[in-house]
Amino acid sequence: MSENLRITRALSVVGLSTMASRVLGLVREMVIAFYFGASMAADSFFVAFQIPNTFRRLMAEGSLTISFIPVFSETMVKKGRKEALKLANAAFTFLTLLLIILTIMGIVFASPLIKVLVPGFKEIPGKIELTVLLTRIMFPYIFFISLVAFCMGILNSLRHFAAPALAPVLLNLSMIFSVVILYPYLELPILALAIGVILGGFLQLGLQIPFLEKKGIHLISNFNFRNPGLRKIGKLIGPAIFGSAIYQINIYIIRFLASFLPQGSVSYLFYASRLMEFPLGVFVFALSSAILPSLSSLAAKNEQAKLKETFIFSFRLATFIIIPAMTGLIILRTPIIHILFERGSFSPETTIQTAKALLYYALGLWAIAGVRVTVPVFYALHDSKTPVMVGIISIGANILFSLMLLGPLLHGGLALAITLSAIVNFIFLIILLRRKIGPLGMKSAFDSLSKIILSSLGMGIFCYSVCFRIDWFTPGYFLIKTLHLGGAIGGGVLVYLGLTYLFRCQELMDLKEVFKQKKSGPIGND
Repeated sequence: MSENLRITRALSVVGLSTMASRVLGLVREMVIAFYFGASMAADSFFVAFQIPNTFRRLMAEGSLTISFIPVFSETMVKKGRKEALKLANAAFTFLTLLLIILTIMGIVFASPLIKVLVPGFKEIPGKIELTVLLTRIMFPYIFFISLVAFCMGILNSLRHFAAPALAPVLLNLSMIFSVVILYPYLELPILALAIGVILGGFLQLGLQIPFLEKKGIHLISNFNFRNPGLRKIGKLIGPAIFGSAIYQINIYIIRFLASFLPQGSVSYLFYASRLMEFPLGVFVFALSSAILPSLSSLAAKNEQAKLKETFIFSFRLATFIIIPAMTGLIILRTPIIHILFERGSFSPETTIQTAKALLYYALGLWAIAGVRVTVPVFYALHDSKTPVMVGIISIGANILFSLMLLGPLLHGGLALAITLSAIVNFIFLIILLRRKIGPLGMKSAFDSLSKIILSSLGMGIFCYSVCFRIDWFTPGYFLIKTLHLGGAIGGGVLVYLGLTYLFRCQELMDLKEVFKQKKSGPIGND
């Protein structure tokens, strides 16, 4: 089986699993919006949750996997399975000890940490204290989710993608049921969400164990920290943590600045970012997870031509999915927010302000997708320094753009700063990757991109024609509004697929090939 087909099949299982998780994630946000809206408690929870959630992204979608998978794959290729398992056990032991220390420190130093992150909260009595309490309750989630990420690295290296991708479903279910069940019984109802986070982390870890056992992986303590593979991981993980943190650091910068804006600004940005991250999580982050084992294996075998081919294929596949998603979010941003969130404490004004943030966030989806597909190539080549260097430039650009745009656009300017810094990040990465491995063969990608953009514009015109006559702020008519939005989305997808078929987009043909060969083996577990 070709690497391109292997990647596409892996993407299908990770994408479908992630879609289930993201749909439940939207239900979770709807529940939070209904019970807490853009209140002080919601602001406090979103900031407190951002800390363990950042570690989730750094570990589950970042540093742990992108530093572990290349070394583990190289060990499997060059030294065999037995040595790879020794490496896994040594890494597991070291990580567990490190996480215990980190969790204790996080609980102890939660108060000064929160005061640094959101100093503007001190202007409202009790807001800092509530945020600190929630942070201390949720900090142990870092322990669970980091071990989940480690298990994910092993399973993905062995070409099993389903269990790691399904894990977030358990977190979302845990948070939803915790709020619904515990809300009436707690003096501080927002604590129900924090309890749900901890329970969800425990369940996520429990899901991975049977699949590791099925693959013959029995994790045991191994205090041989002199393992050469462990040292290689150690050299990669420091820069990898920073490289993976770039997007999150930029989010923290705008959240820091948003804490000085009118109350609700933090929540507007949070709800908008959740919607923006839906297509990223379902497709782009899934693709990033799917390509790293293949890229690492090709790099270990020194097959550079195939590595370039795999990268270009992944980039084309990412744009095929993310450009229409970006178009849909821009055109349908207000209807989507209205249908999903506008009830209970979530007012029409909150919808308007969240839509403003979503517009500026969505403009940068293509660049964020490009970054997520390009960075794994550097890590597969054991180069963690280049993404870090570019990341520093990106952070500087974000600070500059934020200060320039904060005044005229308020929280919308902060969202636009994220977009502009992502574009800077992507451009520098492509330039430096070309210097590192030679011409990338981007012509085929740009040929596909022109067809994708035209197809997306046609889809956008259709979506607008379906929804523009509806007054989304008129109370009631929920069913009619939902049918219009559903028709716009469903019809838009059909229009896009039809146009890409007419334009003979190669990416559509590749996806058709996967469905033709779906009976040739278990998807995603080659």
